[in-house]
Amino acid sequence: MTPAGSVDIEVAGERLVLLPQKAVLWPRERMLVIADIHFGKAAAFRSFGIPVPRGTTTENLQALDELIMSTGADHVLFLGDFLHARAAHAAGTQAAMLAWRQRRCELTLTLVRGNHDKHAGDPAAVLGIDLVDEPWTVGPFAFCHHPDLEVGAYILAGHVHPAFVLATRFDALRLPCFVVGPRRMILPSFGAFTGGHTVRPEEGERIFVSSGDVVHGVR
Repeated sequence: MTPAGSVDIEVAGERLVLLPQKAVLWPRERMLVIADIHFGKAAAFRSFGIPVPRGTTTENLQALDELIMSTGADHVLFLGDFLHARAAHAAGTQAAMLAWRQRRCELTLTLVRGNHDKHAGDPAAVLGIDLVDEPWTVGPFAFCHHPDLEVGAYILAGHVHPAFVLATRFDALRLPCFVVGPRRMILPSFGAFTGGHTVRPEEGERIFVSSGDVVHGVR
């Protein structure tokens, strides 16, 4: 069953589901694929004296819970930038993540290390996350953080935080998007405090935007 508001596509001979919550479901493996959650980013900004909202870690964890319940996934794969910076190891952030992990102890969690993870350091071992380097290959897919690696498999990656501008004569709207091409897919950033980078599709690429409730194909 396809979750409400999502879009089914076929990539590398496999069915993938683009979810409006800015994630991908691989139904055959019951795997949720998530890019750039950036736990602790707000805490990192506050450590430099920049007043930003609190509660983004809780918001991210609640979003994860909702996706797990709605999809029945038993494996969550993070495509890099799980932690934003060393400030993400702050006691409050770690306590929230550990409490969530204890409630979700049955899940398999895998992190493909990204550039922020190298600076922030690996997540605490008590979180029980399998740590791998890119590319991490499963079936026809190479799971990466960076989308421009040369590998012999179809790439699913993050890093870019892609967004697309929908414009009329009178207004414009910028939305997070999935970029689906012949050899790679770039996922939008999942994190609640991560921003986005406006992209223009290359030859052969399709754009699917998320309004938060529904995924729409626009190119």
